[in-house]
Amino acid sequence: MNKIYPSAPDAIAGVVKDEQMIAVGGFGLCGIPEALIEALRASGVKGLTVISNNAGVDGFGLGKLLETRQIRKMISSYVGENKEFERQYLSGELELEFTPQGTLAEKLRAGGAGIPAFFTKTGVGTLVAEGKELREFDGETYVMERSLVPDVALIKAHVADRAGNLRFRYTARNFNPAAATAGRITIAEVEEIVEVGDLAPDDIHLPGIYIHRIVQNRSPEKRIEQRTTTKAEN
Repeated sequence: MNKIYPSAPDAIAGVVKDEQMIAVGGFGLCGIPEALIEALRASGVKGLTVISNNAGVDGFGLGKLLETRQIRKMISSYVGENKEFERQYLSGELELEFTPQGTLAEKLRAGGAGIPAFFTKTGVGTLVAEGKELREFDGETYVMERSLVPDVALIKAHVADRAGNLRFRYTARNFNPAAATAGRITIAEVEEIVEVGDLAPDDIHLPGIYIHRIVQNRSPEKRIEQRTTTKAEN
């Protein structure tokens, strides 16, 4: 089975549709599938529910899909870097399911593991727990959270072999493996493609069984969300 596609638009063709739930890997602008997001924008699909730790920044990452009003709802943990997100949410144009970061990661991990729900103490006594089942274990109150199983997951890795085995680069691993395992169909954007066997078994971070399609992006932009530098001493 050939998993390699010649371009990002080819990789998402026939897979993405209106009103889908789509998980997008990354943390801020670190490890985001830039080419796949751009292809999603160009596809014109709309009414999307997008699962992502945050929603990019204005004009980049998922911020591009907010500009074109393709996202109906975000399931996110942190949204503080995007003014358009704030504007749409406060005006009622965008739905938001605000989710603690660890809970969001576990929702994806559980979805990939076939676990429909789990209990956590995070959020008990706050707005996060409103309308959800509470249960007591050993004298402590926990809230039940449903797992997430997106229709499509778009992720970023550093290297893939032709079977879809992936290696991530440093902190760009972040939410990508969890999103990949949770997706019913997972598309990986990678910088390098190698032959099967070129990756040592212990060097594989995610097995290819989770990856359905691969597209190469040799030169991603890799923006820095907040560039902070130390002033040089004279």
